[in-house]
Amino acid sequence: MAHHILTSHGADFFGQDRHPLPFVTGLADYVAGVLPYDESGPIVGLLKHAATEGGEFTPDQATALGDALMKVARHRFTKPKVAAAARLLAEAAARAAADGEMWTWTLTDESEAAA
Repeated sequence: MAHHILTSHGADFFGQDRHPLPFVTGLADYVAGVLPYDESGPIVGLLKHAATEGGEFTPDQATALGDALMKVARHRFTKPKVAAAARLLAEAAARAAADGEMWTWTLTDESEAAA
């Protein structure tokens, strides 16, 4: 059972970020609340799919996700912890897009997280 999502192009020494799965699934609600429906619909779908299956995002998808997540991070009603994590994800997405690389999300469990 997966408990975390490990993203590429992150801020740690290994170029990864680790986020608790419930946080990522909850982030979809923030996106839906902050962005207009026509803009949030595809992003919410991508977040929910990636949170259940993992995934790879093209540079264009990473750009769209990063832009949406940065809007969430900057929104005045976003809680500080959520804003900080959304910013980390947005920055990782921007790095992947700038490098022209796939942005990957891998589901991991706690035993893998400790390794």
